[in-house]
Amino acid sequence: MEIDTPIPLVHRTQIPHTSATILCCNCGAEIDGTTSAGALCNDCVKVTVDISEGIQREATIHTCRDCERWLQPPHQWITAAPESRELLALCLRKLRALSKVRIIDASFIWTEPHSKRIKVKITLQQEAFEGTILQQTFEVEYIVASQQCPDCAKSFTANTWRAVVQVRQKVPHKRTFLYLEQLILKHSAHKDTINIKETKDGLDFFYSQRNHAEKFVDFLNSVAPVRTKKSQELISMDIHTSTKSYKFTFSVELVPICKDDLVCLPIKLAKQAGNIAPLTLCYRVGTSINLLDPNTLQTSDISTPIYWRSPFNGLADVRELVEFIVMDVEPTGVQKGRFFLAEATVARASDLGNNEITYFTRTHLGGVLNPGDSVMGYHLTGTNFNNPQFEALEESNAHSSTIPDVILVKKHYERKKKKSRNWRLKRMNKDIGEMLPRKQDQTRMDEDYEQFLRDVEEDEELRSTMALYKAQQIKKDKDRMEGVETASAAETEETEGDDVPKINMEELLDEFEGLDVDDDQ
Repeated sequence: MEIDTPIPLVHRTQIPHTSATILCCNCGAEIDGTTSAGALCNDCVKVTVDISEGIQREATIHTCRDCERWLQPPHQWITAAPESRELLALCLRKLRALSKVRIIDASFIWTEPHSKRIKVKITLQQEAFEGTILQQTFEVEYIVASQQCPDCAKSFTANTWRAVVQVRQKVPHKRTFLYLEQLILKHSAHKDTINIKETKDGLDFFYSQRNHAEKFVDFLNSVAPVRTKKSQELISMDIHTSTKSYKFTFSVELVPICKDDLVCLPIKLAKQAGNIAPLTLCYRVGTSINLLDPNTLQTSDISTPIYWRSPFNGLADVRELVEFIVMDVEPTGVQKGRFFLAEATVARASDLGNNEITYFTRTHLGGVLNPGDSVMGYHLTGTNFNNPQFEALEESNAHSSTIPDVILVKKHYERKKKKSRNWRLKRMNKDIGEMLPRKQDQTRMDEDYEQFLRDVEEDEELRSTMALYKAQQIKKDKDRMEGVETASAAETEETEGDDVPKINMEELLDEFEGLDVDDDQ
Protein backbone atom coordinates (compact mmCIF):
# COMPACT_ATOMS: atom_id res chain seq x y z
CA MET A 1 0.00 0.00 0.00
CA GLU A 2 1.42 3.27 -1.10
CA ILE A 3 1.17 6.36 1.11
CA ASP A 4 0.93 9.78 -0.51
CA THR A 5 3.51 12.25 0.56
CA PRO A 6 1.94 15.22 2.39
CA ILE A 7 1.96 18.44 0.44
CA PRO A 8 2.97 21.48 2.50
CA LEU A 9 0.42 24.36 2.57
CA VAL A 10 1.56 27.75 1.45
CA HIS A 11 0.65 30.54 3.96
CA ARG A 12 -1.10 33.50 2.43
CA THR A 13 0.39 36.88 3.03
CA GLN A 14 -1.76 39.05 5.36
CA ILE A 15 -2.88 42.08 3.41
CA PRO A 16 -3.15 45.10 5.71
CA HIS A 17 -6.70 46.52 6.01
CA THR A 18 -6.83 50.20 5.22
CA SER A 19 -9.95 52.25 6.16
CA ALA A 20 -11.21 55.14 4.16
CA THR A 21 -10.16 58.41 5.71
CA ILE A 22 -11.67 61.79 5.16
CA LEU A 23 -10.87 65.25 6.35
CA CYS A 24 -12.88 67.01 9.06
CA CYS A 25 -15.05 69.64 7.47
CA ASN A 26 -14.27 72.07 10.25
CA CYS A 27 -10.57 71.76 11.13
CA GLY A 28 -9.22 69.50 8.30
CA ALA A 29 -7.99 66.72 10.57
CA GLU A 30 -7.97 63.14 9.20
CA ILE A 31 -10.81 61.02 10.56
CA ASP A 32 -12.32 57.62 9.81
CA GLY A 33 -14.95 58.16 7.17
CA THR A 34 -16.97 55.09 8.13
CA THR A 35 -17.48 56.06 11.78
CA SER A 36 -17.34 59.83 11.66
CA ALA A 37 -20.37 61.76 12.83
CA GLY A 38 -21.36 64.47 10.42
CA ALA A 39 -17.84 64.66 8.97
CA LEU A 40 -16.57 66.12 12.25
CA CYS A 41 -13.74 65.01 14.49
CA ASN A 42 -14.26 64.37 18.18
CA ASP A 43 -12.90 67.75 19.22
CA CYS A 44 -15.12 69.60 16.77
CA VAL A 45 -18.18 67.60 17.91
CA LYS A 46 -17.56 68.70 21.50
CA VAL A 47 -17.22 72.31 20.42
CA THR A 48 -20.09 72.60 17.95
CA VAL A 49 -22.75 70.34 19.52
CA ASP A 50 -24.45 71.55 22.77
CA ILE A 51 -26.62 68.86 24.37
CA SER A 52 -27.74 71.28 27.11
CA GLU A 53 -29.37 73.63 24.62
CA GLY A 54 -32.79 74.71 25.83
CA ILE A 55 -31.97 74.16 29.53
CA GLN A 56 -31.99 77.44 31.45
CA ARG A 57 -28.93 78.55 33.40
CA GLU A 58 -30.90 80.62 35.92
CA ALA A 59 -34.07 79.93 37.89
CA THR A 60 -35.95 81.21 40.94
CA ILE A 61 -37.12 79.18 43.91
CA HIS A 62 -39.32 80.47 46.72
CA THR A 63 -39.00 79.87 50.45
CA CYS A 64 -40.99 80.97 53.49
CA ARG A 65 -38.84 82.78 56.03
CA ASP A 66 -41.15 81.96 58.93
CA CYS A 67 -41.40 78.17 58.63
CA GLU A 68 -38.36 77.70 56.30
CA ARG A 69 -40.31 75.56 53.84
CA TRP A 70 -39.88 75.57 50.05
CA LEU A 71 -42.53 76.02 47.39
CA GLN A 72 -42.98 73.06 45.07
CA PRO A 73 -45.18 74.26 42.19
CA PRO A 74 -47.98 74.67 41.88
CA HIS A 75 -49.02 75.11 45.53
CA GLN A 76 -47.29 72.49 47.70
CA TRP A 77 -44.86 73.53 50.45
CA ILE A 78 -42.23 70.98 51.47
CA THR A 79 -39.58 70.86 54.19
CA ALA A 80 -35.99 70.50 52.98
CA ALA A 81 -32.69 71.09 54.75
CA PRO A 82 -29.90 73.06 53.04
CA GLU A 83 -27.96 70.95 50.50
CA SER A 84 -30.27 67.98 51.06
CA ARG A 85 -31.54 65.47 48.52
CA GLU A 86 -35.03 66.93 48.78
CA LEU A 87 -33.79 70.43 47.96
CA LEU A 88 -31.68 69.08 45.05
CA ALA A 89 -34.71 67.29 43.61
CA LEU A 90 -36.73 70.50 43.92
CA CYS A 91 -34.03 72.45 42.06
CA LEU A 92 -33.89 69.91 39.21
CA ARG A 93 -37.68 69.99 38.78
CA LYS A 94 -37.50 73.74 38.19
CA LEU A 95 -35.48 73.25 34.96
CA ARG A 96 -37.42 72.80 31.76
CA ALA A 97 -36.33 70.30 29.03
CA LEU A 98 -34.26 68.39 31.58
CA SER A 99 -36.38 65.29 31.06
CA LYS A 100 -35.14 64.93 27.46
CA VAL A 101 -31.55 64.17 28.53
CA ARG A 102 -29.94 61.71 30.87
CA ILE A 103 -28.66 63.12 34.17
CA ILE A 104 -25.40 61.49 35.25
CA ASP A 105 -24.59 63.57 38.32
CA ALA A 106 -25.84 66.64 40.22
CA SER A 107 -24.33 68.32 43.25
CA PHE A 108 -24.36 71.63 45.12
CA ILE A 109 -21.62 74.25 44.84
CA TRP A 110 -20.89 76.14 48.05
CA THR A 111 -22.20 79.71 48.25
CA GLU A 112 -22.40 82.27 51.03
CA PRO A 113 -25.51 81.69 53.20
CA HIS A 114 -26.50 85.37 53.03
CA SER A 115 -26.07 85.63 49.24
CA LYS A 116 -29.57 84.24 48.52
CA ARG A 117 -28.04 82.11 45.77
CA ILE A 118 -27.90 78.34 45.24
CA LYS A 119 -25.57 76.85 42.61
CA VAL A 120 -25.94 73.33 41.26
CA LYS A 121 -23.44 71.50 39.01
CA ILE A 122 -25.20 69.11 36.59
CA THR A 123 -23.61 66.45 34.35
CA LEU A 124 -25.67 65.35 31.30
CA GLN A 125 -25.26 62.60 28.71
CA GLN A 126 -26.98 62.37 25.32
CA GLU A 127 -26.47 60.83 21.88
CA ALA A 128 -25.47 63.64 19.49
CA PHE A 129 -25.20 61.54 16.29
CA GLU A 130 -25.68 57.88 15.52
CA GLY A 131 -23.09 56.03 17.57
CA THR A 132 -21.77 59.24 19.19
CA ILE A 133 -22.60 59.93 22.85
CA LEU A 134 -21.61 63.24 24.45
CA GLN A 135 -21.25 64.13 28.13
CA GLN A 136 -21.37 67.72 29.30
CA THR A 137 -21.14 69.51 32.68
CA PHE A 138 -22.58 72.97 33.39
CA GLU A 139 -23.74 75.11 36.33
CA VAL A 140 -27.19 76.48 37.15
CA GLU A 141 -27.71 79.40 39.51
CA TYR A 142 -30.92 79.66 41.53
CA ILE A 143 -32.16 82.90 43.11
CA VAL A 144 -33.82 82.33 46.51
CA ALA A 145 -36.89 84.55 46.77
CA SER A 146 -39.03 84.99 49.90
CA GLN A 147 -42.73 84.21 49.80
CA GLN A 148 -45.05 83.69 52.74
CA CYS A 149 -46.81 80.34 52.74
CA PRO A 150 -50.60 80.20 53.36
CA ASP A 151 -50.18 78.57 56.78
CA CYS A 152 -47.92 81.35 58.04
CA ALA A 153 -50.20 83.96 56.50
CA LYS A 154 -53.08 82.53 58.50
CA SER A 155 -51.04 82.50 61.71
CA PHE A 156 -50.45 86.25 61.40
CA THR A 157 -54.11 86.95 60.67
CA ALA A 158 -56.76 86.96 63.38
CA ASN A 159 -59.70 84.50 63.36
CA THR A 160 -58.23 82.13 60.80
CA TRP A 161 -58.13 79.03 62.98
CA ARG A 162 -60.14 75.94 62.12
CA ALA A 163 -59.84 74.05 65.42
CA VAL A 164 -59.22 75.06 69.02
CA VAL A 165 -58.40 72.93 72.06
CA GLN A 166 -59.57 74.52 75.32
CA VAL A 167 -57.69 73.03 78.28
CA ARG A 168 -59.26 73.87 81.64
CA GLN A 169 -58.76 72.97 85.30
CA LYS A 170 -60.83 74.46 88.09
CA VAL A 171 -58.16 74.90 90.75
CA PRO A 172 -56.89 78.11 92.46
CA HIS A 173 -53.30 77.70 91.23
CA LYS A 174 -51.38 77.07 87.98
CA ARG A 175 -48.97 74.35 89.11
CA THR A 176 -50.63 71.64 87.04
CA PHE A 177 -50.45 73.76 83.89
CA LEU A 178 -46.79 74.53 84.59
CA TYR A 179 -46.04 70.81 84.66
CA LEU A 180 -48.21 70.18 81.59
CA GLU A 181 -46.33 72.95 79.78
CA GLN A 182 -43.02 71.15 80.39
CA LEU A 183 -44.43 67.89 79.05
CA ILE A 184 -45.67 69.69 75.92
CA LEU A 185 -42.26 71.29 75.35
CA LYS A 186 -40.36 68.04 75.91
CA HIS A 187 -42.46 66.11 73.37
CA SER A 188 -42.88 69.10 70.97
CA ALA A 189 -46.64 68.61 71.05
CA HIS A 190 -47.21 72.33 70.30
CA LYS A 191 -45.34 72.46 66.98
CA ASP A 192 -48.54 72.67 64.87
CA THR A 193 -50.19 75.45 66.88
CA ILE A 194 -50.71 78.84 65.26
CA ASN A 195 -51.43 80.59 68.55
CA ILE A 196 -51.54 79.84 72.29
CA LYS A 197 -53.78 82.07 74.39
CA GLU A 198 -53.85 82.18 78.18
CA THR A 199 -57.25 82.37 79.86
CA LYS A 200 -58.49 82.49 83.43
CA ASP A 201 -58.69 78.76 84.12
CA GLY A 202 -56.38 77.35 81.46
CA LEU A 203 -54.99 77.65 77.95
CA ASP A 204 -56.40 77.74 74.41
CA PHE A 205 -54.44 76.09 71.59
CA PHE A 206 -55.42 77.19 68.07
CA TYR A 207 -54.80 75.06 64.96
CA SER A 208 -55.26 75.55 61.24
CA GLN A 209 -56.33 71.93 60.69
CA ARG A 210 -58.68 69.63 62.53
CA ASN A 211 -56.34 66.62 62.56
CA HIS A 212 -53.65 68.67 64.34
CA ALA A 213 -56.08 69.43 67.15
CA GLU A 214 -57.12 65.79 67.41
CA LYS A 215 -53.47 64.77 67.63
CA PHE A 216 -52.94 67.20 70.52
CA VAL A 217 -56.02 65.89 72.32
CA ASP A 218 -54.65 62.35 72.02
CA PHE A 219 -51.40 63.57 73.58
CA LEU A 220 -53.28 65.07 76.53
CA ASN A 221 -55.14 61.80 77.05
CA SER A 222 -51.81 59.96 77.21
CA VAL A 223 -50.26 62.17 79.92
CA ALA A 224 -53.13 63.35 82.15
CA PRO A 225 -56.58 62.23 83.36
CA VAL A 226 -58.87 64.37 81.22
CA ARG A 227 -62.42 64.47 79.91
CA THR A 228 -62.98 65.63 76.33
CA LYS A 229 -66.02 67.12 74.63
CA LYS A 230 -66.27 68.09 70.97
CA SER A 231 -68.46 70.62 69.22
CA GLN A 232 -68.56 72.17 65.76
CA GLU A 233 -69.89 75.38 64.27
CA LEU A 234 -71.01 75.81 60.67
CA ILE A 235 -69.20 78.72 59.01
CA SER A 236 -70.32 78.52 55.39
CA MET A 237 -72.01 76.16 52.97
CA ASP A 238 -72.10 75.94 49.18
CA ILE A 239 -75.65 74.99 48.19
CA HIS A 240 -74.55 73.93 44.70
CA THR A 241 -71.87 71.40 45.74
CA SER A 242 -73.08 70.75 49.33
CA THR A 243 -69.60 71.69 50.59
CA LYS A 244 -69.62 72.81 54.22
CA SER A 245 -66.97 74.57 56.28
CA TYR A 246 -66.82 74.05 60.05
CA LYS A 247 -64.90 75.31 63.04
CA PHE A 248 -64.20 72.65 65.66
CA THR A 249 -63.83 73.14 69.41
CA PHE A 250 -62.39 70.50 71.74
CA SER A 251 -63.04 71.08 75.44
CA VAL A 252 -60.51 69.25 77.61
CA GLU A 253 -61.08 69.30 81.37
CA LEU A 254 -58.35 68.19 83.75
CA VAL A 255 -59.22 66.59 87.06
CA PRO A 256 -59.37 69.24 89.83
CA ILE A 257 -56.94 67.25 92.00
CA CYS A 258 -53.23 68.07 92.10
CA LYS A 259 -50.11 66.69 93.70
CA ASP A 260 -49.96 67.04 97.54
CA ASP A 261 -53.72 67.65 97.78
CA LEU A 262 -55.73 66.17 100.64
CA VAL A 263 -58.45 63.96 99.19
CA CYS A 264 -61.48 62.53 100.93
CA LEU A 265 -62.83 59.64 98.90
CA PRO A 266 -66.45 58.55 98.99
CA ILE A 267 -66.68 55.59 101.37
CA LYS A 268 -68.10 53.33 98.66
CA LEU A 269 -65.30 54.25 96.22
CA ALA A 270 -62.66 53.74 98.94
CA LYS A 271 -63.88 50.17 99.51
CA GLN A 272 -63.78 49.48 95.76
CA ALA A 273 -60.24 50.90 95.51
CA GLY A 274 -58.60 48.18 97.61
CA ASN A 275 -60.42 49.06 100.84
CA ILE A 276 -58.14 52.05 101.42
CA ALA A 277 -58.85 54.66 104.10
CA PRO A 278 -61.09 57.43 102.73
CA LEU A 279 -58.74 60.23 103.91
CA THR A 280 -55.69 60.09 101.62
CA LEU A 281 -52.96 62.17 100.05
CA CYS A 282 -52.44 62.58 96.31
CA TYR A 283 -48.73 61.95 95.74
CA ARG A 284 -48.80 61.86 91.92
CA VAL A 285 -51.11 62.64 89.01
CA GLY A 286 -50.30 60.78 85.80
CA THR A 287 -52.75 59.01 83.55
CA SER A 288 -54.57 58.18 86.80
CA ILE A 289 -54.80 59.67 90.31
CA ASN A 290 -52.32 58.00 92.69
CA LEU A 291 -53.41 58.14 96.34
CA LEU A 292 -51.54 57.27 99.54
CA ASP A 293 -52.77 56.48 103.03
CA PRO A 294 -50.09 58.04 105.31
CA ASN A 295 -51.16 55.85 108.26
CA THR A 296 -50.53 52.48 106.55
CA LEU A 297 -48.58 53.38 103.35
CA GLN A 298 -51.32 51.72 101.32
CA THR A 299 -51.57 53.11 97.80
CA SER A 300 -54.39 53.08 95.29
CA ASP A 301 -54.99 54.32 91.74
CA ILE A 302 -58.21 55.98 90.62
CA SER A 303 -58.44 55.59 86.85
CA THR A 304 -59.87 58.31 84.62
CA PRO A 305 -63.17 56.53 83.74
CA ILE A 306 -63.85 55.70 87.39
CA TYR A 307 -63.23 59.29 88.50
CA TRP A 308 -65.44 60.92 85.87
CA ARG A 309 -68.18 58.40 86.58
CA SER A 310 -68.63 60.03 90.01
CA PRO A 311 -66.33 63.09 90.21
CA PHE A 312 -65.31 64.65 93.51
CA ASN A 313 -63.13 67.58 94.56
CA GLY A 314 -60.12 67.67 96.82
CA LEU A 315 -60.60 68.41 100.49
CA ALA A 316 -57.69 70.87 100.75
CA ASP A 317 -54.90 72.09 98.47
CA VAL A 318 -51.33 73.26 98.98
CA ARG A 319 -52.43 76.82 99.79
CA GLU A 320 -53.82 75.54 103.11
CA LEU A 321 -50.61 73.89 104.28
CA VAL A 322 -49.40 74.80 107.76
CA GLU A 323 -45.80 74.71 108.98
CA PHE A 324 -45.04 72.32 111.84
CA ILE A 325 -41.88 71.63 113.83
CA VAL A 326 -40.89 68.02 114.42
CA MET A 327 -40.40 67.43 118.15
CA ASP A 328 -39.77 63.69 117.96
CA VAL A 329 -39.86 61.00 115.27
CA GLU A 330 -39.73 57.23 115.68
CA PRO A 331 -39.50 54.94 112.59
CA THR A 332 -41.66 51.83 112.64
CA GLY A 333 -39.55 49.89 110.15
CA VAL A 334 -42.29 49.66 107.52
CA GLN A 335 -41.18 50.70 104.03
CA LYS A 336 -42.96 50.80 100.71
CA GLY A 337 -40.93 52.18 97.83
CA ARG A 338 -39.66 55.65 98.73
CA PHE A 339 -42.07 55.97 101.67
CA PHE A 340 -41.00 55.13 105.26
CA LEU A 341 -43.65 54.85 107.95
CA ALA A 342 -42.86 56.67 111.21
CA GLU A 343 -44.60 58.04 114.29
CA ALA A 344 -43.98 61.74 114.84
CA THR A 345 -44.79 64.36 117.44
CA VAL A 346 -45.14 67.84 115.95
CA ALA A 347 -46.14 71.32 117.05
CA ARG A 348 -47.29 74.28 115.02
CA ALA A 349 -44.52 76.74 114.27
CA SER A 350 -46.79 79.64 115.21
CA ASP A 351 -47.52 78.07 118.64
CA LEU A 352 -43.89 77.83 119.73
CA GLY A 353 -43.40 80.19 122.66
CA ASN A 354 -47.14 80.69 123.12
CA ASN A 355 -48.35 77.27 124.27
CA GLU A 356 -47.17 73.69 124.54
CA ILE A 357 -49.76 72.01 122.31
CA THR A 358 -48.32 69.07 120.39
CA TYR A 359 -49.88 66.56 118.00
CA PHE A 360 -49.12 62.89 117.54
CA THR A 361 -49.45 61.49 114.02
CA ARG A 362 -48.20 58.80 111.70
CA THR A 363 -46.44 59.91 108.53
CA HIS A 364 -44.86 58.52 105.39
CA LEU A 365 -41.86 60.88 105.67
CA GLY A 366 -39.87 58.76 108.11
CA GLY A 367 -36.88 58.63 105.79
CA VAL A 368 -36.32 62.41 105.63
CA LEU A 369 -37.60 63.82 108.94
CA ASN A 370 -35.42 64.43 111.98
CA PRO A 371 -36.18 66.19 115.28
CA GLY A 372 -36.05 69.95 114.76
CA ASP A 373 -36.99 69.87 111.07
CA SER A 374 -39.78 71.94 109.58
CA VAL A 375 -42.56 70.09 107.80
CA MET A 376 -45.67 71.23 105.96
CA GLY A 377 -48.97 69.54 106.69
CA TYR A 378 -52.73 69.88 106.97
CA HIS A 379 -54.16 70.85 110.36
CA LEU A 380 -57.52 69.08 110.61
CA THR A 381 -58.33 69.86 114.25
CA GLY A 382 -60.71 72.79 114.45
CA THR A 383 -60.95 73.14 110.65
CA ASN A 384 -64.33 73.24 108.94
CA PHE A 385 -64.59 71.71 105.49
CA ASN A 386 -67.53 72.29 103.19
CA ASN A 387 -67.26 68.86 101.63
CA PRO A 388 -70.04 66.21 101.50
CA GLN A 389 -67.54 63.32 101.48
CA PHE A 390 -65.85 64.59 104.66
CA GLU A 391 -69.22 65.10 106.35
CA ALA A 392 -70.15 61.51 105.54
CA LEU A 393 -66.80 60.41 106.95
CA GLU A 394 -67.45 62.22 110.24
CA GLU A 395 -70.88 60.65 110.53
CA SER A 396 -69.56 57.16 109.80
CA ASN A 397 -69.16 54.90 112.84
CA ALA A 398 -66.31 52.97 111.25
CA HIS A 399 -64.18 55.88 110.05
CA SER A 400 -64.98 58.87 112.28
CA SER A 401 -62.46 57.75 114.90
CA THR A 402 -59.67 57.36 112.34
CA ILE A 403 -59.49 61.05 111.39
CA PRO A 404 -56.08 62.31 112.57
CA ASP A 405 -55.32 65.75 113.99
CA VAL A 406 -52.49 66.44 111.53
CA ILE A 407 -51.49 64.97 108.16
CA LEU A 408 -47.89 65.73 107.17
CA VAL A 409 -47.23 66.23 103.46
CA LYS A 410 -43.62 67.24 102.76
CA LYS A 411 -40.48 68.52 104.40
CA HIS A 412 -39.96 72.28 104.45
CA TYR A 413 -36.53 73.71 103.65
CA GLU A 414 -35.36 77.11 104.79
CA ARG A 415 -33.98 79.24 101.97
CA LYS A 416 -31.78 82.28 102.25
CA LYS A 417 -31.87 85.29 99.99
CA LYS A 418 -30.01 86.59 96.93
CA LYS A 419 -28.83 83.72 94.85
CA SER A 420 -29.96 82.20 91.56
CA ARG A 421 -30.34 78.60 90.49
CA ASN A 422 -27.93 76.88 88.14
CA TRP A 423 -30.73 75.50 85.97
CA ARG A 424 -33.75 76.76 84.11
CA LEU A 425 -36.88 75.65 82.31
CA LYS A 426 -38.24 76.58 78.90
CA ARG A 427 -41.52 78.43 78.63
CA MET A 428 -44.06 78.68 75.85
CA ASN A 429 -44.74 82.06 74.31
CA LYS A 430 -48.39 82.60 75.19
CA ASP A 431 -50.75 85.38 74.17
CA ILE A 432 -52.16 86.98 77.32
CA GLY A 433 -54.85 88.83 75.35
CA GLU A 434 -55.71 92.49 75.36
CA MET A 435 -56.09 92.78 79.13
CA LEU A 436 -52.85 92.53 81.11
CA PRO A 437 -53.05 90.62 84.42
CA ARG A 438 -53.60 92.64 87.53
CA LYS A 439 -50.78 93.20 89.96
CA GLN A 440 -52.17 90.75 92.53
CA ASP A 441 -52.75 88.13 89.81
CA GLN A 442 -49.20 88.50 88.55
CA THR A 443 -47.88 88.14 92.09
CA ARG A 444 -49.90 84.96 92.56
CA MET A 445 -48.59 83.57 89.27
CA ASP A 446 -45.00 84.28 90.31
CA GLU A 447 -45.60 82.51 93.62
CA ASP A 448 -47.04 79.47 91.83
CA TYR A 449 -44.03 79.33 89.50
CA GLU A 450 -41.59 79.61 92.40
CA GLN A 451 -43.39 76.83 94.27
CA PHE A 452 -43.30 74.69 91.13
CA LEU A 453 -39.54 75.20 90.85
CA ARG A 454 -39.11 74.10 94.46
CA ASP A 455 -41.17 70.97 93.78
CA VAL A 456 -38.88 70.18 90.84
CA GLU A 457 -35.83 70.47 93.10
CA GLU A 458 -37.29 68.34 95.88
CA ASP A 459 -38.95 65.61 93.79
CA GLU A 460 -36.52 63.56 91.72
CA GLU A 461 -39.34 61.53 90.16
CA LEU A 462 -41.04 64.73 88.97
CA ARG A 463 -38.01 66.24 87.27
CA SER A 464 -37.16 62.96 85.54
CA THR A 465 -40.15 63.56 83.25
CA MET A 466 -39.01 67.07 82.22
CA ALA A 467 -36.12 68.64 80.32
CA LEU A 468 -33.92 70.88 82.48
CA TYR A 469 -31.27 73.16 80.97
CA LYS A 470 -28.17 74.84 82.28
CA ALA A 471 -28.78 78.44 83.24
CA GLN A 472 -27.16 81.07 81.05
CA GLN A 473 -27.13 84.85 81.12
CA ILE A 474 -29.64 85.62 78.39
CA LYS A 475 -31.11 89.03 77.82
CA LYS A 476 -34.83 89.40 78.40
CA ASP A 477 -35.34 91.30 75.16
CA LYS A 478 -33.75 88.46 73.23
CA ASP A 479 -35.95 85.91 75.00
CA ARG A 480 -39.15 87.66 73.93
CA MET A 481 -38.20 87.54 70.24
CA GLU A 482 -37.18 83.89 69.94
CA GLY A 483 -40.49 82.62 68.53
CA VAL A 484 -42.74 79.98 70.01
CA GLU A 485 -40.31 78.90 72.68
CA THR A 486 -38.60 81.39 75.00
CA ALA A 487 -36.19 80.49 77.77
CA SER A 488 -37.04 81.46 81.32
CA ALA A 489 -34.20 81.18 83.79
CA ALA A 490 -35.22 79.57 87.05
CA GLU A 491 -33.98 82.50 89.08
CA THR A 492 -35.21 83.45 92.51
CA GLU A 493 -34.28 85.79 95.27
CA GLU A 494 -33.96 82.87 97.66
CA THR A 495 -31.32 80.19 97.61
CA GLU A 496 -30.78 76.84 99.09
CA GLY A 497 -29.35 76.08 102.47
CA ASP A 498 -26.97 73.22 103.14
CA ASP A 499 -29.70 70.57 103.40
CA VAL A 500 -31.85 71.74 100.47
CA PRO A 501 -31.96 69.22 97.57
CA LYS A 502 -29.85 70.36 94.65
CA ILE A 503 -29.90 69.29 91.03
CA ASN A 504 -26.68 67.78 89.72
CA MET A 505 -25.11 69.21 86.60
CA GLU A 506 -25.26 65.74 84.99
CA GLU A 507 -29.07 66.01 84.88
CA LEU A 508 -29.00 69.29 82.92
CA LEU A 509 -29.01 69.66 79.15
CA ASP A 510 -26.91 72.03 77.06
CA GLU A 511 -28.30 74.46 74.54
CA PHE A 512 -26.37 75.46 71.42
CA GLU A 513 -26.98 79.16 71.76
CA GLY A 514 -23.34 80.19 71.72
CA LEU A 515 -23.24 79.84 67.92
CA ASP A 516 -25.63 82.74 67.40
CA VAL A 517 -24.17 86.01 66.19
CA ASP A 518 -24.62 88.84 68.67
CA ASP A 519 -24.74 92.21 66.98
CA ASP A 520 -23.94 94.01 70.19
CA GLN A 521 -20.49 92.49 70.49
